[in-house]
Amino acid sequence: MSMTMSQKILAAHAGLPAVQAGDLIEAKLDLVLGNDITSPVAIKEMEKFKKDGVFDRTKIALVPDHFVPNKDIKSAEHCKCVREFARKHDIENYFEVGEMGIEHALLPEKGLTLPGDVIIGADSHTCTYGALGAFSTGVGSTDMAAGMATGKTWFKVPSAIRVVLTGSFRPWVSGKDVILYLIGQIGVDGALYKSLEFTGDGVANLSMDDRFTIANMAIEAGAKNGIFPVDDKALAYLEEHAKGRKWEIFTADEDAVYDETITIDLNTLESTVSYPHLPENARPVREAGDVRIDQAVIGSCTNGRLDDLRIAAKVLSGRHVAKGVRCIVIPATQKIYLQAMEEGLLKTFIEAGAVVSTPTCGPCLGGYMGILASGEKCVSTTNRNFVGRMGAIDSEIYLASPAVAAASAVAGRIVTPDAL
Repeated sequence: MSMTMSQKILAAHAGLPAVQAGDLIEAKLDLVLGNDITSPVAIKEMEKFKKDGVFDRTKIALVPDHFVPNKDIKSAEHCKCVREFARKHDIENYFEVGEMGIEHALLPEKGLTLPGDVIIGADSHTCTYGALGAFSTGVGSTDMAAGMATGKTWFKVPSAIRVVLTGSFRPWVSGKDVILYLIGQIGVDGALYKSLEFTGDGVANLSMDDRFTIANMAIEAGAKNGIFPVDDKALAYLEEHAKGRKWEIFTADEDAVYDETITIDLNTLESTVSYPHLPENARPVREAGDVRIDQAVIGSCTNGRLDDLRIAAKVLSGRHVAKGVRCIVIPATQKIYLQAMEEGLLKTFIEAGAVVSTPTCGPCLGGYMGILASGEKCVSTTNRNFVGRMGAIDSEIYLASPAVAAASAVAGRIVTPDAL
């Protein structure tokens, strides 16, 4: 039976010779992830199981990142709950303030997400790790609890959409533009409970940071997961971050069945922006019109990696944020923060009139470090622009790449760097 990449991974972890779309299976887990919002719920659910211990203390990752450093008493209590659980069960991969980062940037950086893995996380953007050839997907806190207790969970095997990428980017275009364009084409439910499997000669021209960004936002198209083939770039990344660890590479069968095939020519792709209040409201920036902004956010689990900061710094170098505009830069991990400092990127941001935050999810989910007031507009490199997502319910969020966000901060309106 022919299978897609995701189906092969699931079959192997279910101990089955083959699976097909629609099958219900129980699969072994390589990693279970939770953060400071979702883990306390899972911990309370796990207590109801009356089971001593977790299935494997080395295969659970707990990353406080949404409201860290704590912004109020409630967030402090949530983190305390996670901290005490980690101590009680001697969780190896618990990351405290000073070690932590935004979970979906931190775990690949730590070498914890590997090709062929099955990973669940009580956070919808767990699909990020498909950039490294893993089957990774978001689940609810109850499923996280069961995963921590048993090391297994159930799946309905997804069908797949093949996304063929061809060519290479023009200047200032990046992985964020790919995924915004794709969601604009198929809609926020266009890949509902399906696997988005990326292939084509254009994949080789994507950086790993581009791939993380694309896989991260597969969920915004309704997908169960997004996944890339493991090529030389992926192997080089793994050699740097996961040296000495073992993994298994799966490839789709040549005659694998896909619900549809979508081709994206990177040569002609333009800088793209998604209008409020859905990621599918995507259009080229040249068609954006005169959208004046109050704030620009460069960061998040989608675009807070080093390449993102380098691009933003290149745009901001020698320029200044427009008067009346707030520009907030959030490196995704401590390591990225330190490297950005050593490369002089933070100096560039500060000289340009931006502020640099400690690693945190912060404003992305309307947490803190950049909440919007009534009627304000923000261009952001985050992943969602729902009503009230970043603050007041009548505020507006425009999703864009780091290059566009940085250029817009300078211009005071949504533009590409070429317009500066």
